[in-house]
Amino acid sequence: MNWEVVIGLEIHTQLSTKSKLFSGAAVGFGAEPNTQTTLVDLGMPGALPVFNKEALRMAVMFGHAINAEIGMTSVFARKNYFYPDLPKGYQTSQMDHPIVGKGYLDVMLDDGTTSRIGITRAHLEEDAGKSLHEDFQGMTGIDLNRSSTPLLEIVSEPDIRSAKEAVAYVKMIHSIVTYLGICDGNMAEGSMRCDINLSLRPKGQKEYGTRTEIKNVNSFRFIEKAIYTEIERQADILEDGGRIIQETRLYDPEKNETRSMRSKEDANDYRYFPCPDLLPVVLTQVYVDDIKASLPELPSQKAARFQSEHGLSEYDANVLSSSRAMADYFETANAVVKDPKLTANWVMGELSKLLNQEQLDIENCPVNATAFGELLVRIQDNTINGKTAKDILQAMWDGEGSADEIIEAKGLKQVTDTGAIEAMIQTILNANTAQVEQYRASDEDKRKKMIGFFVGQVMKASQGKANPGMVNPILVKMLKGE
Repeated sequence: MNWEVVIGLEIHTQLSTKSKLFSGAAVGFGAEPNTQTTLVDLGMPGALPVFNKEALRMAVMFGHAINAEIGMTSVFARKNYFYPDLPKGYQTSQMDHPIVGKGYLDVMLDDGTTSRIGITRAHLEEDAGKSLHEDFQGMTGIDLNRSSTPLLEIVSEPDIRSAKEAVAYVKMIHSIVTYLGICDGNMAEGSMRCDINLSLRPKGQKEYGTRTEIKNVNSFRFIEKAIYTEIERQADILEDGGRIIQETRLYDPEKNETRSMRSKEDANDYRYFPCPDLLPVVLTQVYVDDIKASLPELPSQKAARFQSEHGLSEYDANVLSSSRAMADYFETANAVVKDPKLTANWVMGELSKLLNQEQLDIENCPVNATAFGELLVRIQDNTINGKTAKDILQAMWDGEGSADEIIEAKGLKQVTDTGAIEAMIQTILNANTAQVEQYRASDEDKRKKMIGFFVGQVMKASQGKANPGMVNPILVKMLKGE
């Protein structure tokens, strides 16, 4: 490929306040249309906005988390455009003086390398309403429940050079806002959505190419697919001698294509000017410092602690700390087991496998962390082996009880009695005399390959209950005739 991809992202995060950015109306997903509105949200003449101070606190928290400059004086502006779901004819946003200035994030990629992504700004703004097309034949309905919902728009520098890097960056933002508790991160409900600004330029060229913007992509998978699709579309046009039109596009996941929505506006098209109804927001250093001191442990800090405190690898620590819910689950389970590596392996392995199969988040896991830890204790004390533990976890998942209850009800306790294991092995050896003779006549390398047959027979005879750690040395000794 002779093209370099240049990507900048605008991530809209809906802040988890109880009321809207400029009105006292409730914020909530799924309410009946137009039941969560006030005169301010409807744009009625004379209705004045009142700024939500909790949204301000959340924005400053985020600024600290991304190593950013905090705007000690920020100004709200009117962004003027006409659309049916914007009854005021303008959106209250921030332009020249945002609440959060320049910052950065160091993002770890799948190959273990780290990429620094610059963040231009993060500004507060109100959301618009929503146009509804499905239920109105030949017409469009307008729902203003979302109008004036508080958003923090996070604008990256054009530092991203691949779809994988873009997804890693969005996941990091998602992790930070959920750790901070300022956004629930529910992309399916629109709590977090992403606009992708993408252009191509010949490798080695300094000037940027003409960019397109893909609006409102609402899943990590779709972000990656939309980028690949748009790269291919732009490359085909450029290689055929055409030119890219600056425009806003939509991604259609069913057809896996982007399509034109409208020509791309520039800032001057919106005729920004300071909002006459809202005073500048002036912060004190004490206010900013107090918020910084109250920040919770962030993902990178938690990953570092998991390595130093629990002795986990960098990879394991990053996976477990990427989600606050997963990190909490791991720590709660490990407080029972007191074996970080065993707990990490099972959380990242068998538990994550079941969650993925059921398409569940760990917050909705049917096996709570304490019960999961109690299962792992039974592996630890040799009551059961790993294979049996997987079956028990599935039974716990299906609501059949605790690990101890299932072990007792199904008679799954591991056989650790030396005499009982020796008796089982002797029965197997008596039934397979030819294989025993072959084993004894073989060299050491062939014996290592043949031992698996005998172990399998013993485990089958014990219905998986024999302790594998005890079976192997006893079996080798008896095969030698000792």
